Amino acid sequence: MSTDLNDNGTPRERQRGPVTLRRDRSHEPTTTDQRLLDSRGPSDWVHTDPWRVLRIQAEFVEGFGALAEVPRAVTVFGSARTKPEHEEYQLGMRIGAALAHAGFAAITGGGPGAMEAVNRGASEAGGFSVGLGIELPFEQGLNPWVDLGVNFRYFFARKTMFIKYSQAFICLPGGFGTLDELFEALTLVQTKKVTKFPVVLFGTQYWQGLYDWLRDSVLAGGKVGEKDMALLHLTDDVDDAVRVVEEAYQAWSDAH
Repeated sequence: MSTDLNDNGTPRERQRGPVTLRRDRSHEPTTTDQRLLDSRGPSDWVHTDPWRVLRIQAEFVEGFGALAEVPRAVTVFGSARTKPEHEEYQLGMRIGAALAHAGFAAITGGGPGAMEAVNRGASEAGGFSVGLGIELPFEQGLNPWVDLGVNFRYFFARKTMFIKYSQAFICLPGGFGTLDELFEALTLVQTKKVTKFPVVLFGTQYWQGLYDWLRDSVLAGGKVGEKDMALLHLTDDVDDAVRVVEEAYQAWSDAH
């Protein structure tokens, strides 16, 4: 099979912001983020970076415009490597459906794996399924279960959208990307950049070790407080996860 085709015979593709690249164009070696952040090389960046501000500005404007009418929502993170036959994929579908039934839109990173599962569960349950994609050299574009999708070039613009348009995070088992978003959310809540924003760690077997380390090392060492630890909620129960989200949203609504 050609290296420009996926296993199912469809052409390989990659997103570059709002642009879709397929076949040989999908193998471009760098991403926009990489070109912005990589300071090695000649001093041309002195002249080009100021112009990048316009592209960054446009990305924020585009994201705000596309998501302005999204109803109350919850962002669910999880591994792009989760296979459809895996139990975590089924759990993702159940979470997406439960959020839809509770009246929340489901927002994910728009990719495959656990993200696809949540989008699929929400979409099949008649809910609003949102995907916020990112330009990466090794992952495909938005999964087919996304009702509203926005592709970003810059991680920091995408992260702003996750926080701005969500009332809570639910973290399924995932890798560095999931951990990054987890701790970013916790930092923003701890520093009161955002108000009441619960973070649910779904899958106690996966997350317990991290939680124990935070409690026994970080909390015990005085690096965080009891209130900070209370921002995290571990569970294996879909209904429990949605309950935490609903209670936090109700508390936020009453305060506003």
